[in-house]
Amino acid sequence: MADARGLTSGGRSGRTERSVGSRQLAAMLPDPAGTRPAYRHLAQAISALILDGRIALHVKLPAERELATALRTSRTTVTAVYDLLRESGYARSRQGSGTWTSLPDGHAPTGVGRLLGAQDTAIDLARAASGLPEQALLDALAEITPHLVEHVHTPGYHPYGLPELRAAIAERFTARGLPTVPEQILVTSGAQHALTLVLGLLCGPGDRVVVENPSYPNALEAMRRARLRTVSVPVTDAGWDIEIIESTLRQVVPQLAYLIPDFHNPTGLLMPEADRGRVLRAAGRSGSWLVIDETLADLALDVPAPPPFASHAAPGGTGQVVTIGSMSKTHWGGLRIGWLRAPARLVTELAGQRVAADMGGSVLDQLLAVALLARAGESLPPRLERMREQRAALTTALTEHLPGWSWRLPPGGLSLWVDLAEPIASALADRALDHGVRIESGAVFAADPGIFEQRLRIPFTMPADTLREAVHRMAAALADGLPAHPASRRPHWVA
Repeated sequence: MADARGLTSGGRSGRTERSVGSRQLAAMLPDPAGTRPAYRHLAQAISALILDGRIALHVKLPAERELATALRTSRTTVTAVYDLLRESGYARSRQGSGTWTSLPDGHAPTGVGRLLGAQDTAIDLARAASGLPEQALLDALAEITPHLVEHVHTPGYHPYGLPELRAAIAERFTARGLPTVPEQILVTSGAQHALTLVLGLLCGPGDRVVVENPSYPNALEAMRRARLRTVSVPVTDAGWDIEIIESTLRQVVPQLAYLIPDFHNPTGLLMPEADRGRVLRAAGRSGSWLVIDETLADLALDVPAPPPFASHAAPGGTGQVVTIGSMSKTHWGGLRIGWLRAPARLVTELAGQRVAADMGGSVLDQLLAVALLARAGESLPPRLERMREQRAALTTALTEHLPGWSWRLPPGGLSLWVDLAEPIASALADRALDHGVRIESGAVFAADPGIFEQRLRIPFTMPADTLREAVHRMAAALADGLPAHPASRRPHWVA
């Protein structure tokens, strides 16, 4: 069966084989008619896709004849492409069985390499995240030290999460309008960990999952690696088309739907309250789980912070909703504290799944989280004011240096979803790196390939002077002229 990303699942004897379709692969590659030598450019493009994770490892590539037809080139060219991929270690073949993606010895996927590699001097706009103020961290560490000493005399394993932190998160949900008890909370190592656990328990290979388009790339990647079939619903400048969501849930009957209704990543949009009830009712009729990502919910810049999505359900009607949260965007990604709220029985099952790979999170980090959450009422308002100032600096700089670009000012979140007026995002991102700015094309956020090349997500999480300099450098990169075919040497990892 073929999924929306062109991956095919099948196999025998309990094994699952994955492949990328010829049309799907062709859509991600440059036009061979515009490059010389074509085979070398195509091989470089495919190797870059493998490195940055857009094509997974151990995936079967299309037959040479099929790919040649999709690319409108000769089979000889494709044969040369595959030969070069094998020579460089990005593919391997077995007689009569096809060609699979691989990695050369000594290479790591680009995203992992970026996380582990040395820092450089480029202004990094690929990550919508900012750091924790030093004094806030020092104060919290001083506060928790006596409590940490108390925990040293215990085994230290808390697969559900530290009881104090579960209670604090439950109280937070209750204060926001959704009565919650600690038994409904599972503490995780970030929101991505929470999502991975949910996908692993609720879904199996080949299951359909509804996602927004665009959406958070790492969530889409988790679904792809779980071999799920994504079905996308659009999020435009006008927001969500609820009728499309309702009809998709009705017709597709997905196992779950993953939505980011609060200051959506990357658009920054906020789903209206009335629409939330409609989505909840539609999911209830289809029997689908809703996985609601609220990692940005507290970052309300121009409107009140929204209540939890699940609070819009009828009384007793939140049994099919999993709410994911995190401290990465509101505090610091390095803390690695996330959580999910779900029915207590599901939390128990998820904790059982968790211990197979992770016996529990760091007690130190969780104690820090308790202290920081207790001070959120004091620490968050000045942080939001700083974000407003940085957003204003970014929009002013864009208006001055790149007047042809446009955007809608988001009511919250951490970034602008900028329309470049022409499909140049990948080429600009490639050239911008030469000017000391790292940014990702809007295509990275696409649930379906080949779109959002006219978009950039530009975070306003850096100091105002840094943002102004970044815009100045991007304008200079654009003025220099863009390559017809990006070199695809940029990191494919965003936050």
